Amino acid sequence: MSTPALNFIEELKWRGMLQDMMPGTDELLKKGPVKGYIGFDPTSDSLGVGNLVQVMILLHFQRCGHQPVALVGGATGMVGDPSGKSAERNLLSEDILNANLQGQKKQLEKFLNFTAGPTQASIVNNYDWFKNFNFLDFIRDVGKHITVNYMMAKDSVKSRLESGLSFTEFSYQLVQGYDFYYLWKHQGVKLQMGGSDQWGNITTGTELIRRMEGGEAFALTTPLIKKADGTKFGKTESGNIWLDPKKTSPYKFYQFWLNSSDEDSKNYIRIFTTKSQEEVLALEEEHDLAPNQRLLQKQSLRK
Repeated sequence: MSTPALNFIEELKWRGMLQDMMPGTDELLKKGPVKGYIGFDPTSDSLGVGNLVQVMILLHFQRCGHQPVALVGGATGMVGDPSGKSAERNLLSEDILNANLQGQKKQLEKFLNFTAGPTQASIVNNYDWFKNFNFLDFIRDVGKHITVNYMMAKDSVKSRLESGLSFTEFSYQLVQGYDFYYLWKHQGVKLQMGGSDQWGNITTGTELIRRMEGGEAFALTTPLIKKADGTKFGKTESGNIWLDPKKTSPYKFYQFWLNSSDEDSKNYIRIFTTKSQEEVLALEEEHDLAPNQRLLQKQSLRK
């Protein structure tokens, strides 16, 4: 007797991984397998534990019977996303971007199943559809569908108006919106997911799909993970915690999880493992009997 497929939205809810969701998203996912994507920023040749939240979303998505798509932003990496940033970041050359994309791809392959089947994962690079798209064609065919007023209303833009926002960064939401349109039209992707700071960019994509084709697409976001003391998750005094053992040693990686507070560990075991709700609750109960043994911290390092 086959095990019934997990409900993706319910899975996110009990894990504390659901922030915003467009109406109709849950209904779409209940109808059958759906293709959904998340974009990754290729500013390094390694993902960090901060990116791991979104990697786990794709993993849970696949476990629930859907098809995950990881988009590595070869084109958008040349532009720069203003979301959550206080200053414009450095733009990268094509050679550096390609090296970063290859490094991230190898890491994603360790989490997602890319073998053929109904839930087969795939990786796409938005540079593939932007490299021959000239500026005049883009503003004529895409830019005319979204008003400046609509773009200015986004939090990622409003928060940067006083400190200054270049036209390059201002246009980012249009570029990311076109990604969603392209994947919706050419690959049947109906859902975009991401961190809550991406909500504005994601909904620009659903709006483009509606205005350009009269189509329907959906979106959901996850909360930005903060530690119990309010500091940024994935950062230490010595900098980022990377998935690449050459950038963060296995010892330092282990210590990062082992040294997390009990409160944080109760959060992490939900987000970063595939353990069931029953298993997590049982582990929490056992942990509380002898917190000094740091059971939850050690279990966060396992599947």
